[in-house]
Amino acid sequence: MLPMEGLVNYVLNRDYGCRHITLIDPGKQSAEVATRRAIAAIEAGSSMIFVGGSTDTPDEVVHETCKSIQDALELQVFASSQDPMSEEEKWKIPVVLFPGGAHALSPAADGITFMMLMNSKIRRFLIGEQLRGAPYLEKFGVEPLSTGYLVFSPGGKVGEVGEAELIENGQEEIVHSYALTAKMFGFKLLYLEAGSGASSQVDAESIKSAAKVEELCLIVGGGIRTGEQAALAAKSGANWVVTGTLTEDASSMDELKQRISQIVEAIQSSSS
Repeated sequence: MLPMEGLVNYVLNRDYGCRHITLIDPGKQSAEVATRRAIAAIEAGSSMIFVGGSTDTPDEVVHETCKSIQDALELQVFASSQDPMSEEEKWKIPVVLFPGGAHALSPAADGITFMMLMNSKIRRFLIGEQLRGAPYLEKFGVEPLSTGYLVFSPGGKVGEVGEAELIENGQEEIVHSYALTAKMFGFKLLYLEAGSGASSQVDAESIKSAAKVEELCLIVGGGIRTGEQAALAAKSGANWVVTGTLTEDASSMDELKQRISQIVEAIQSSSS
């Protein structure tokens, strides 16, 4: 559900400090469970929902999940509008596609991270999937968020499938060069990714190096499971911190809310 100021302005707005994104993988849970988790995440302070992740999830599964989450958000907005004590704007949270490829699209999404995997060694993830998906996104009216995407060691499945030349610790100069290149291409966002469920997060010096290119909005994800790890990313210059695995691993909705609340509190206190 689009916020009042529109998707791009909402994403690029830095007045709120560092914010949190919950990544929902429709290939790992039913649409019903995904929706419950998304609503719980927003209650805990998440400011955006990404839908995607798995490389082989078909578009009908992605669409079912997006539509289910959007329907639930509409109900929350309506309920809030009937209660003068409720914050209606709290529920106007964008649902954005984070696709593994052109097969994982949905007209129910508010937008899409339209990404170039900049350190891929193959054409498919530099321009091929984008060529396949663009006509459908135009038809659907899904708003693109132009995004440079960099995969860091250990990289996980995305590094393997994307055949990425993984960026290692100590390569701050190449990270800065990639960030400058992203700016010059006209990308508004740069996503620094360690890989889903990674054993370590993107290192602080790499984030700082990318953050020197102030025109870019930095999204950092992969390997972030604790408030301390999230705070490190925020202090280093992340504008958004993404978590996904900690949501899937939570044993209950209460535990999910507690985990995300800790992450949100940590990044907000670190970037204020």
